[in-house]
Amino acid sequence: MTTATAAITDDLAPTGTLRASINLGNPVLAQGTPEAPTGVTVDIAREVGVRLGVPVELRCFDAARKSYEAMASGQADLCFLAVDPAREAEVAFTAPYVVIEAVFVVRQDSDFTKPDDVDRPGVRVGVKRGSAYDLFLSRTLQHASVVRGEEGADEFREQGLEVAAGIRQPMTKYAAADSGLRLIEERFMQIQQAVGTTRTRRPETVQFLRDVVEELKANGFVAESLRRANQLDATVAPLLRDTAK
Repeated sequence: MTTATAAITDDLAPTGTLRASINLGNPVLAQGTPEAPTGVTVDIAREVGVRLGVPVELRCFDAARKSYEAMASGQADLCFLAVDPAREAEVAFTAPYVVIEAVFVVRQDSDFTKPDDVDRPGVRVGVKRGSAYDLFLSRTLQHASVVRGEEGADEFREQGLEVAAGIRQPMTKYAAADSGLRLIEERFMQIQQAVGTTRTRRPETVQFLRDVVEELKANGFVAESLRRANQLDATVAPLLRDTAK
């Protein structure tokens, strides 16, 4: 089992407690309440705390951007975010531990049938501000525009937008609950969820986190955590050695 040296523990948890930012806004990764969060990110944070030999404080937020801001401002030692170039300036990431998908929802009478159809002049896409898919679409859409809000689906409904974007699992439920909506089944992006810490950490500390993540994927820890959370559609990311094949 990968365990931390005293130097790594002091570097990653300088207060004597590992402060982990948890994004409750992503129901695949975390569930419950700020007082009693559950899910794969909670399980990984606690396991890292065990290996450091320190208690864990879970700092819960309702959006990825807030979780990121907590890390960037020094309020958290560990974060769980999608890997994105805009975040890598501040965050040193492990390889992903879970891969999820982002999809579009449109109205039943829309002529959009695949993700590429969405990128047209005049098309407005509702997104959750600061989410991985907000960052991705803001970078890649050439003709359509992004409309940001606390929830992309809310902006879609309230402003009469043409498209809503989000994570597959909640967007599937959203579309299924309204006969006037449908899901574009093909994903428009794959979201790689990883563990991160600030780039100010020592290289040995970052490598420790990377080794722990690979071990937790390999030994079934991540898969079992997803099963307990009833997130059976989420996919454990490949091991690094597998991606090299």
